Amino acid sequence: MGGQPTERSDDFKGSAKRLLRQLRPERAILIGVLTLGALSVMLSVAGPRILGHATDLIFAGVVGRKLPDGTTKQEAIQRLRDQGHGGLADVIAPLDVVPGQGVDFTAVGQVLLWVLAIYVLAGLFGIAQGRLATRAVQNTVHRLREQCQDKLSRLPLSYFDQQPRGEVLSRVTNDIDNIAQTLQQTLSQIIASVLTIVGVLGMMFWISPLLALIAVVSVPASVWVATVVGKRAQPQFIAQWKTTGKLNAHIEEMYTGHSLVKVFGRQHESAQTFRTQNEALYASSFKAQFISGLIQPTMMFIGNLNYVLVAVVGGLRVASGAISLGEVQAFIQYSRQFSQPLSQVASMANLVQSGVASAERVFELLDAPEQEPDPAEPARPEAVRGRVAFEDVSFRYQPDKPLIHGLSLAVDPGQTVAIVGPTGAGKTTLVNLLMRFYEVSGGRITLDGADIAKMTRDELRSGIGMVLQDTWLFGGTIAQNIAYGSEGATREQIVEAAKAAHVDRFVRTLPDGYETVIDEEGGGVSAGEKQLITIARAFLARPVILILDEATSSVDTRTEVLIQRAMAKLRYGRTSFVIAHRLSTIRDADVILVMESGSIVEQGSHDELIAAGGAYSRLYAAQFAQAVAEAD
Repeated sequence: MGGQPTERSDDFKGSAKRLLRQLRPERAILIGVLTLGALSVMLSVAGPRILGHATDLIFAGVVGRKLPDGTTKQEAIQRLRDQGHGGLADVIAPLDVVPGQGVDFTAVGQVLLWVLAIYVLAGLFGIAQGRLATRAVQNTVHRLREQCQDKLSRLPLSYFDQQPRGEVLSRVTNDIDNIAQTLQQTLSQIIASVLTIVGVLGMMFWISPLLALIAVVSVPASVWVATVVGKRAQPQFIAQWKTTGKLNAHIEEMYTGHSLVKVFGRQHESAQTFRTQNEALYASSFKAQFISGLIQPTMMFIGNLNYVLVAVVGGLRVASGAISLGEVQAFIQYSRQFSQPLSQVASMANLVQSGVASAERVFELLDAPEQEPDPAEPARPEAVRGRVAFEDVSFRYQPDKPLIHGLSLAVDPGQTVAIVGPTGAGKTTLVNLLMRFYEVSGGRITLDGADIAKMTRDELRSGIGMVLQDTWLFGGTIAQNIAYGSEGATREQIVEAAKAAHVDRFVRTLPDGYETVIDEEGGGVSAGEKQLITIARAFLARPVILILDEATSSVDTRTEVLIQRAMAKLRYGRTSFVIAHRLSTIRDADVILVMESGSIVEQGSHDELIAAGGAYSRLYAAQFAQAVAEAD
């Protein structure tokens, strides 16, 4: 999953377009962002031109005070030419000079007030634009998170079996956060930068087409720099976020199993793996940031060269009288305004590439093959009693490696079926097929005569309770954990289920009783007590079919016996599938299925199978004889 540092995006343009399509529902807000951005840019662009007029007023006042009073502007200019000061006459010609009159500070003050008002209004429009852009981005990311959540609920169990949990979590957390950051920092800025480039370019051509052409010369060079550097940086951003996913997966696995890591003395190996992946992340991140960071200083260098050319040529144009000093001042400001958004757009290339790299990883999740949809007209059993039948069922995890072939089995309502066999025989797979975590490759499974493949998954699973060997508790009270599968359960029903599962006896010893808060890892209670809570959860749901996959492996023998007695009371009218190695569970079962290599090789009661002297008898002798001796 980590990829190689040189790996490139599979479809950068396609992923970028798809990310932009996520913004479509925000069209109305984006129109507002564009409108406010245009108004803000128009006012900002107008500011230097008006400020240049103030410079002309000051310069005209300084020059006019030195000219003879009582003459006209034309007479003063002609007199300068006659005196051999043609250059000065050319400078004065474009100005509104009144000979003998100094600086008109009233007019200058009015111009400055106009400039202040324009910039204040432009700032307000910019703030409003930023607020709307933030709303558009957050709405988009909110929808993207919901899409990921909905997608996760539609993905088959096989997807999660093939993906490290940390990798999946990285896609729906780190990558989406990076997309949000990218959109937040680039959306309004790109709009403002593009509008600024267009507006400033128009003003520069209005003031002086020659100077504007000089400024435009830097654009191809800037585009070339951004393109070359961007192509080199993109593979590093892909590697950066894929390596981040690998590192998160390793951290999540090591944190979850930190006690086992210590028990088996693998801290050094775990730390070494972390260092290796952390160094890989450092290398890809450093290369991505360094290479993309070359864009802005290079653009600044090009901008400074452009500034020098504009200043020199502009000075010559002022000396020739082609433009005024204020116009040159305004043009120099515009040249800065022109190069700055170009640099900003170029420097945002690293953010855009990083964001698109994350978007591609999120889209890979969203495009992952989903489980088959529920039928439009689902089948329903006439009466749910718990009769389960496997009819010539075949299944394989991999196309070339069959696991179950031609399996047939009928379980009557109320029967307790124990499934035994060596590791890899297909015991848990049988349960997964019944739950439709996986779909059968051939044959069918029926529940009270209805093909479960034609039922909705929700309706099928609503009648099944499942307790696994790996307990799962969420952050909340013990009462909330017990009632997790039974919405609206009363306190009396919770306590009744707890008593049946022998949870009540240790809950009463806790300071807060049923309101004791436990965390996601079940901190504060032992492994056996956690298992009892999950069993109480299944009891409270009162399912038609009960599945126990090594559910009593974490409880002591006495507690298991008590649980079996309690289960016997709840067994009437309910079908139970039990995957267990404990002798007591297997002895009490109505039917014992012995599986080997995906097939049922024997079935019958404990005594019948022992008397047959077949696979079960051999398994009993190998695995259960010692347990009987210890129990006796």
